[in-house]
Formats: sequence, C-alpha cells, structure tokens
Amino acid sequence: MSTERQRRRKALRAAFPYTIPIFAGFWFLGMTYGVYMNVSGFSFWYPMLMSLTIFAGSMEFVAVNLLLGAFNPFQALAMMLMINARHLFYGISMLDKYRGMGLKKIYLIFGLCDEGFSINYTADVPGAGDRGWFMFFVTLLNQLYWVSGATLGGIFGSLIQFNTEGLEFVMVAMFVVIFLEQFLKEKRHESAYVGLGLSLLCLIAFGRDDFIIPAMLAILGVLTLLRKPLEKGGEAA
Repeated sequence: MSTERQRRRKALRAAFPYTIPIFAGFWFLGMTYGVYMNVSGFSFWYPMLMSLTIFAGSMEFVAVNLLLGAFNPFQALAMMLMINARHLFYGISMLDKYRGMGLKKIYLIFGLCDEGFSINYTADVPGAGDRGWFMFFVTLLNQLYWVSGATLGGIFGSLIQFNTEGLEFVMVAMFVVIFLEQFLKEKRHESAYVGLGLSLLCLIAFGRDDFIIPAMLAILGVLTLLRKPLEKGGEAA
C-alpha cells in the first residue's frame, strides 16, 4: 500500500468518530428535507441533486418555496446571501488552515458548513496524520450523511409517517457540546465570554430571527480590537 493511501486511510479513521454526532443530526434532518420535498410534489431526484450541489441545509428548505413560487432570481439571491452570510466569517477564520491544501481546498471551500467548521477549526488530532485529508474527510462524510438522508427521505417520503417536530434540537445540542469542549480546553475564557455576551445583546436588540449576522460582526470587531491584549494575556498565562 502506498504511503499516500495509508495517510488517507489514517485520516479517514481519525475523522469518522468526530462526525458521528453530525450523522445523527444530518440524517434525520436530511430525511425530513427529503420528505418535505416529496409532499411538496417533487421527485427524489430534486432533494438528492440539490443536497449534492447546494449543500446548505437552511437554504435547501427555503428553496422549496422558491421553486413553487414565481420565478424571481434576485429574491433568491438576496435570501441566499442573508441566510448564508455567516459563512463569510467562517471562511476568514479558515484562511490559514486551508493554506497549502492544493486541490482539496476547492472541495473544502464548497463543503464548509457549520458543523464541519466546528470540527475542522477546533479539532486537534495527532493521530490523523495529514490534517488536510482529515478536514477533507470530515467535510465529505458530513455531505454523505446529508445527501443520503435527503435521498432516502425523497424516496420513502410518501410511505413514512412520523412526527419530526423537535428533531432540529439535535443540532443545537451538538453545538453546545462542541462549545463546552472547546471552553474546557482553553485556559483563558475571555473570547468565549465576549462571544456569549455580544450574542445575547444582539439577540435582545434584533430578535432571534435577525441576530446572527449582527452578532458575528460585533464579535469579529471586538475580538479584532482585543487581539493583542488577548494574545499577551495568553502568553503570560
């Protein structure tokens, strides 16, 4: 077996356990999306191809109404930017980590999602070998979970009868666990407190439907201003 193939296998084995919690959320939500497309009158090809080419869960749900409504590309573009604007901040955070990734970078940029970002940005896996392949397989596995769930939901949507209310809480719980894990790893927690405090203020000021982008802008601005003091404090600690 070639050295490169061994590195890929090692990275895949290291990445898989990190994606198991995401599998639980993505598979159920993906199936919910597939069922939703089915009951809206679309063949299973639609959720399968859309999950392959869009891979943005929230936007895919919204796209159902866009497909059923009047053709309005400008409205679709504006809605897509509003829903997925947070990925601009994810991308900025991943600039250094994606450097030198070669062609893998193209797929990593396309497949960047909330859950993949949380793992690839924070995970410290000495046994993964090549970090580039580790991030690649985290992204690939996440998309496979979503695509398979959406496809199965689209195929069996008319046959499955169950109450999916509350399934989205799986993703919320996963993010809480990831945050707590990262919080416990750090010796100093100023950045975490800044993020929580500004998010709470923006939630109060803008409401739960519109607070994410203002919160991210505020966190980015404040942490940029406090970068040097925080770095000095970290070195002192």
